[in-house]
Amino acid sequence: MFLPTTGHPIQECRAALAIAVLIPCHNEALTIAAVVRAFQTSLPEAAIYVYDNNSSDGTAEIARQAGAIVRSEHRQGKGYVVRRMFSDVEADIYLLVDGDATYEAEAAPRLVAELLAGPYDKVNGARVHHRRGAYRRGHVLGNRVLSGLVSRIFGAQSRDMLSGYKVLSRRFVKSFPATSNGFEIETELLVHALDLDVPMSEIETLYRERPAGSESKLSTFKDGLRIFGLILHLVRDLLPLQFFALIGALFVLSSLGLGIPVIVAFIETGWVTRLPTAVLSVGLMIAGLLAFVTGLILDSVARGRREKKLLAYLGHPTAGG
Repeated sequence: MFLPTTGHPIQECRAALAIAVLIPCHNEALTIAAVVRAFQTSLPEAAIYVYDNNSSDGTAEIARQAGAIVRSEHRQGKGYVVRRMFSDVEADIYLLVDGDATYEAEAAPRLVAELLAGPYDKVNGARVHHRRGAYRRGHVLGNRVLSGLVSRIFGAQSRDMLSGYKVLSRRFVKSFPATSNGFEIETELLVHALDLDVPMSEIETLYRERPAGSESKLSTFKDGLRIFGLILHLVRDLLPLQFFALIGALFVLSSLGLGIPVIVAFIETGWVTRLPTAVLSVGLMIAGLLAFVTGLILDSVARGRREKKLLAYLGHPTAGG
């Protein structure tokens, strides 16, 4: 049953639901204490979890002294950390945020209220930055390009797909089959929501400049290429018919381009004057047809996998339910 709408929705949420703030960290000693205290203030009844990912600067101990529940993940990469957090932590609502003090903790109550008001299963904090130093130009361009690509393919409407600030329902978290290792986990979260067609929303949140001495772990080109590779991987797995149909179409068109002149020459002369080209054309045509058949078979497999994920998703109540 959904929480009543009378009164302050955040107060009702705190009284009835377990909220977990999940903070993946790698060498964030300069900022983690401030982040923990900020969320203790904005969501005082939430459990604050800091998952240390092989930090060498004392991040874990500083977070523990600030009052966080500290755990660790030894496999390097944000994707591994998120996978461990989602597996280990039990809650009704999960707030996922980076430990670099760039996201405003004051927006947390609004994000949670938005999740409950829908009710939604995913609320994204779309970053709004007022200072040039907060967000590198390469990151801005890469985010726009990759977000636009996902929108074209999967129908996303996210203005900031790569934001590390979001609130998720239990049913979303526990049905999420995380496979990413690094920063591409943000893309996988969005595509999972689109694949299951879950209700989601997005609100603007302030994005601050990193404190002096704190450096971003995100590499514009390296991580951008990894995210692009993940998008191709997800298209193959979730939309196999379209993926292999496109490959098949390219093979068929190549076959026709090579084969038509050979056929025309045979009609005119009665001779196959370019036998290697004819053999290649036939091979490409067969490969194209096989790609279409592969797409049809894998499409049935993808439907079965989607049904299993949907059943896992439906096995949990709605946020506030």
